[in-house]
Amino acid sequence: MKLESQNLKRLDELFYSMQEANACFLGYPFAKDFNYEPLWRFLNFSGNNAGDPFEPGTYRVNSYAFECEVVDFFAQLFRAPDCGFWGYVTNGGTEGNIYGLYLGRELYPDGVAYFSRDTHYSVSKAVRLLRLEYAVVDSQPNGEISYDDLARRASGGRNRPALIVANIGTTMKEGKDDTLKIREVLRDVGVSQIYIHADAALCGPYAPMLSPKPAFDFVDGADSITVSGHKFLGAPMPCGIVLARKLNVQRILRAIDYIGSSDTTLSGSRNAYTPIVLWYAIRCLGTAGIKRVFHQCEQLAAYTADELNARGVSAWRNPDALTVVFPPVEEDIKAKWQIATEDVSHVVVTPGTTKRQLDTLIEAIADSGS
Repeated sequence: MKLESQNLKRLDELFYSMQEANACFLGYPFAKDFNYEPLWRFLNFSGNNAGDPFEPGTYRVNSYAFECEVVDFFAQLFRAPDCGFWGYVTNGGTEGNIYGLYLGRELYPDGVAYFSRDTHYSVSKAVRLLRLEYAVVDSQPNGEISYDDLARRASGGRNRPALIVANIGTTMKEGKDDTLKIREVLRDVGVSQIYIHADAALCGPYAPMLSPKPAFDFVDGADSITVSGHKFLGAPMPCGIVLARKLNVQRILRAIDYIGSSDTTLSGSRNAYTPIVLWYAIRCLGTAGIKRVFHQCEQLAAYTADELNARGVSAWRNPDALTVVFPPVEEDIKAKWQIATEDVSHVVVTPGTTKRQLDTLIEAIADSGS
């Protein structure tokens, strides 16, 4: 295969455009501090992790073994029950959220889904796809779910199961819901059948290391958990991991003769490259490295909030959060730095974010009078 010169030029233009954009985005949680050159050789293969990674299949150009190690790493991190969990590498957090609610629906077909207003938009998509009845619960000012409003809404459906999406780091404010408190609230109003899916897209890798640790893992009552691979760990493409209790996964298991294996995933054929990338990242970092990198990012987030406040910009963040929240910025700043904005704007200090980048943005916001 050989491209004509004009098409090669277009590739060069695209590369430099992406390179420029990569140097000045601060509003979305994508780690930038990674180097996967040793893995490029794997792009020479049509790698396909089709079906269940824990079962051998007919197609052997796969990275099942590495995918299983990635799942095992997060199973230990999230205190999954021994031999009682299952998981796989997904295309990202949206797939993980749909998968978690899918398992909940299959367990409780007449369940009602509850999630807060600060929940990622993928959950609204998931409940429509799965045709789930749902209720949107109010949020507290810090982005955490309102437990009082949850109690009020769930009390009207106390005779039906509850399928809860708990946010372990909301999109705009990095608010964290408490799964232990959610279960307590629901039981107090008479709901006895409860399924909790924890969306830990950004915070998953480091949340278990916080003190105090947020209540979100399997011991704390979660039935499934999703985490993104590109947001904190760093990957050159969106990806994620979803884990769930094995008994719930077995309910959707189907044997597929075509691949010589079972399939318990949503996507079936899956990229064999992302498990290798995630394996490489966790082998390079380990839990100690994740903790070290988190503290570096957290210190920069604290610095950013302090500097904005010192310049008259009202900024804040949740405890231990990498997300700094401030009033909506002007359009030119939003466009240049790719700042996510709803009722507020925010910066997410992920690995690879530099003090120089943050200082430049701080000065721009302060000078604009935002």
